[in-house]
Amino acid sequence: MSYARLMLLSLLALFAASSVARAEGRVGYVNLERILRDSAPAVRAQKKIEQEFAKRDQELGKMAEQLKRQQETLEKNAVTLPESERTKREREFADLNREFQRKQREAREDFNQRRNEELSGVIERANRAVKQIAEVEKYDIIFQEAVWASPRIDITEKVIKALDESKPAK
Repeated sequence: MSYARLMLLSLLALFAASSVARAEGRVGYVNLERILRDSAPAVRAQKKIEQEFAKRDQELGKMAEQLKRQQETLEKNAVTLPESERTKREREFADLNREFQRKQREAREDFNQRRNEELSGVIERANRAVKQIAEVEKYDIIFQEAVWASPRIDITEKVIKALDESKPAK
């Protein structure tokens, strides 16, 4: 290979490397889990849901105490009760336990549905904040999912700050 050709290839390689370096963009990372745990809108949403379900939780707690008392009474008196009375009380206990399990499952499903509804609003607002930060600070891409991200590119705190400063959604 001639010297001129070697120089030309070297220059082309150098030019390609500098083009790649210029093509590298600004990258950011957002920890969505942290936003959903620490941002003011997420905390407000969690408190709102807890208030909505407080009465139901109390009812389930009372029902659990009733079940516990019934079971203790049944165990304590099982030997002295006539067979028919013991069978009747065991059936009542089993019925109450099934009812408790059903109500508990329904409450959990309703809670998860409400939580998902509330958090989807927080996620939507967070995504708008991420987009605004990306546009203002000239990011080329911002990831929400990563196995690992350097703290140097983590903009989660900026997003949380933007969410905390924004007006609460009605």
